[in-house]
Parts: sequence; structure tokens; C-alpha cells
Amino acid sequence: MAGLGKLLKQAQKVQEDMQRVQEELAKREVEGTAGGGAVKAVAHCDGKIVSIKIDPKVVDPKDVEMLEDLVLGAVSNALEVAKKTQEDEMGKLTSGINIPGFGM
Repeated sequence: MAGLGKLLKQAQKVQEDMQRVQEELAKREVEGTAGGGAVKAVAHCDGKIVSIKIDPKVVDPKDVEMLEDLVLGAVSNALEVAKKTQEDEMGKLTSGINIPGFGM
């Protein structure tokens, strides 16, 4: 049973580490861009959009649809980077551990 106790301690440590990393990721910022940087979106790695910056040169009242597409692209890019960062950080915690229910 000593092996089971060790396994439970290891699982508890992984769970604590995962909580700590999730808290850190909620504060970490990543950036997504579109239109060659004309639109920038900043997100936290927990999926929250923090800010959007738009270069005034791309604001054309006659082509609002293009601006909407750029904003959508930048936000989507920022959220993709946030998700990848989160997956990478969580993967570091669980690599090499084979506990049912903890695999990513």
C-alpha cells in the first residue's frame, strides 16, 4: 500500500500545481494580430480579452466589414495563442505521469 500512498501524494501535488498554473495563466497576457499588425488583441491565457488596438489607417467608414474581419481575426488569433499557452503549461505538469483521469 506504500505505492498507493505515494501515488496519491503525487496526484495531490499535480492537482495543486495545476491550480497554481491556472492562476498564473489567468494573469499572463498574449497578443494576437491581423492585417499585418493593424489590429491587435490582447488576451489573458484564461480566455478573457483584455484590450483591442486599431491602427487609425484601417478605419474606413466605407469598408466597415473589413475592419470587423480584422478585429475578429485578431481576437481569434489571441485566443488561439492563449489556448496553446495554457495547453503547453498544463502539459508540462502532467508529462510522464500516467494517472487515470489526469491525462491531457
